[in-house]
Amino acid sequence: MSELILVSASGLAREVLAMVRSSGQYDVVGLLDDDREMAGITVDGAPVLGSIDDAVNYTHAFLLVCMAASREREAVVSHLASLGIGESRYGTAVDPSVQYPEGCRVGRGTILLRNVTLTAAVTLGSHVVAMPSATFSYDVDVSDFATFAAGVSLGGGVRIGKGAYLGLNSSVRERTSVGDYATIGVGAGVLSNVPDGETWVGVPAHEIDHGMYSYGRIR
Repeated sequence: MSELILVSASGLAREVLAMVRSSGQYDVVGLLDDDREMAGITVDGAPVLGSIDDAVNYTHAFLLVCMAASREREAVVSHLASLGIGESRYGTAVDPSVQYPEGCRVGRGTILLRNVTLTAAVTLGSHVVAMPSATFSYDVDVSDFATFAAGVSLGGGVRIGKGAYLGLNSSVRERTSVGDYATIGVGAGVLSNVPDGETWVGVPAHEIDHGMYSYGRIR
């Protein structure tokens, strides 16, 4: 069984820890976190081994960056790359309940939690996070570091940009795109293309003041 280290002692890390223990996908060695107050404690029985920079000391373990915010994940992966940690060091965590047919592709560092569905010819980039019951229909193409809250539904041919965040139970109409680092609010229904960096809410979804949201989290 391959060893795994979770980067960030977050709620997402706890969910991944429970998933991989249940499925037997990995042997979780522990967690890394830059919060000094976390040093030496355990999270659901897994020890916090040190700071994120200590990842260079665990050369035989795969890594998963378990920060829920897209930009935070991207920043950590970029930092680790500066320390010489490449994409081959990242694992992929997929719950056994996930529908994952032949012809779909999932990038390294990606996390798919319980009951995520990929229908046909779905492509997910690296370091994507999909929470429970997200649905990716045929020909969906998702760029790196995108984040999907529970219950998100994407129609066929949808394109999701780098670092985009889609909120709880939101949906995107078929053959529609969501731009890089865009944010889609809780329960929103996207019927037209969302430009890069914009925040859209409502049904039908429309742009709102950027100050109300910060990287996919309501302030």
